[in-house]
Amino acid sequence: MIIADAVQSVLSIVIMIGVGYFLAHKGWLDDKASKLFSKLVVSVSLPALMFSNLMKNFNKDMLMESKLGIGIAFFTMFLAYGVSILIARLLKIPPNRRGLFQSMFALSNTIFIGLPVNLSLFGEKSVPMVLLYYIANTTTFWTIGVYNIRKDSGRNDQEGIFTLNTVKRIFSPPLMGFLVALIFILLKIMLPKFIINSCRSIGNLTTALSMFFIGIIIHEINIKDIRFDKNMIMLLIGRFIFCPLIVFSACYYFDVPLLMKKVFVIEAAMPVMTQSAIVAQAYEADYKYATVMVSVTTIASLIFIPFYTALLSL
Repeated sequence: MIIADAVQSVLSIVIMIGVGYFLAHKGWLDDKASKLFSKLVVSVSLPALMFSNLMKNFNKDMLMESKLGIGIAFFTMFLAYGVSILIARLLKIPPNRRGLFQSMFALSNTIFIGLPVNLSLFGEKSVPMVLLYYIANTTTFWTIGVYNIRKDSGRNDQEGIFTLNTVKRIFSPPLMGFLVALIFILLKIMLPKFIINSCRSIGNLTTALSMFFIGIIIHEINIKDIRFDKNMIMLLIGRFIFCPLIVFSACYYFDVPLLMKKVFVIEAAMPVMTQSAIVAQAYEADYKYATVMVSVTTIASLIFIPFYTALLSL
């Protein structure tokens, strides 16, 4: 029964991705559409979803759990990133791909894939836990991750890890939606029902738009660019085995709530961040390599999601 539910959740996601792929194939959706969907999700639907969901499911008693959760998320991410640096050196990853490899090994797609998957598997109560993992993930990416991707391009500029632009990217609209909701909860401010309902309706766009976005990304991949070598295999092992194992061990050791453990493990087993390819292209790094890995890991995740769902239910 558990495995069947997981498979059905994955099939639902596959269908939505398939629709996005088909519409891209028909020419209805293109690169401009994918950029529009990305902006709509990050800047409109996701903040609305975060706000309405937290106002409904979050309370002061959950703050202590939040502190523990975000601490575990940062700890496991830094540990995974440290291991990725070591593996990149052992495999002798080329300098023009090293930062990308490290980022893709350690950091996951917490929003475009992770959020819809967790919503399908665990319902709306999983959203606050998803956001905790997202905060750690996005902070690590826009600081250490982007800094190392910039180095892949061979640039000699002196922009450091922590800059004003970095802070702006970390304090993204989804995080601001979380913080505003948190303030309202702490001050016990109740909003009119029509505002919450409007935010919830807008937030419900998140899953479909995210899946269409992934469908477009997969459609843009040329199969000839996919080469299964030892570097790709190690990246897949890191993304779907090593990182979830680190998170599972940490959650077991610190005895976190069951739902948080499940959400964090699923989040750790998500594909490569789509932003990896976007940032790589912006900084003239090997964005084709990143795009291929986004697609390959997205497809692979459809196999691992039912596996981890079943495992966590034992």
